[in-house]
Amino acid sequence: MGFQHTSVMPSPVHVYQNLKPGDICVDCTLGGCGHAVSTLKAIGSGGLLIGIDQDMDAITNARNVLHPFKDNIRLYHNNFSDLPDILKEIGINGVNSILLDLGFSLNQLTQSKRGFSFKKDEPLDMRMDVRNGLTAHQVVNTYSEKQLVDIFFTYGEERFSRQMARAIVAKRAGTPIDTSLDLARVIEDAVPARAKAKQKIHPATRVFQALRIVVNQELERLETFMQAVPSMLVKGGRISIISFHSLEDRIVKQRLRAFENGCTCPRQFPTCICGFVKQMESVTRKPVTADPDEIRANPMARSAKLRVAQRL
Repeated sequence: MGFQHTSVMPSPVHVYQNLKPGDICVDCTLGGCGHAVSTLKAIGSGGLLIGIDQDMDAITNARNVLHPFKDNIRLYHNNFSDLPDILKEIGINGVNSILLDLGFSLNQLTQSKRGFSFKKDEPLDMRMDVRNGLTAHQVVNTYSEKQLVDIFFTYGEERFSRQMARAIVAKRAGTPIDTSLDLARVIEDAVPARAKAKQKIHPATRVFQALRIVVNQELERLETFMQAVPSMLVKGGRISIISFHSLEDRIVKQRLRAFENGCTCPRQFPTCICGFVKQMESVTRKPVTADPDEIRANPMARSAKLRVAQRL
């Protein structure tokens, strides 16, 4: 199986990016390069695509898939939050389009051997970038019960976080929890049978999400990235972001709203005196979601939300 991306809605994203020949664009999460290929075709031989991914497997894949466009790409093995430094390094003051797809690739689920999926028996790693120090194995086997409860509840919104954390601590007291299947079994056994029967998703789904978020500092990096968005776009440039769970979408929505309407003056004031200057304007007043055909083709599209905003 090749390196494929779990993302969705490639055509609508392409439309909302408002790409033109000669544009300078950024794909912050290359994945399987589906978005990158569409972008490169739209910007033509006079355009430039800056491609970023923190997973070296994705960079290796991009070198192969995007080889026909080699004169129009620059690839970086970095986290997307490093984009301001990358633009500064190559002397670009602003770009026409930034795409951030917060989904992850089928390669990471099925071939990375890093324990992202509870359907395979793999080492508990969960690092997108293997250069990072913290692993899911360390979190599961060394964090206190209270820390685990906080992680599962805060980042997984898991209502059985206490039972799950207690079960993990009890299990690891005998032998370490070394693999993804080991962890999934402990979590599944911790959920009451009646609740388990009513769940539409595997009991370990939210815990695996929470661990991945913590190991990769996903929300902190998204916050850092979002704060810098206006400074990275030229006038009229657009940011397009696809998120897959409420924690990500909340950060994106709130930050874009602050750029558009961040005045702190009381409503009764006739004019603004706080000095707020509007920097962005939403292109999509409501998030764009996948239609039934897209969901049938890719069930993970069910939770995807696309938000687009333009620099003023």
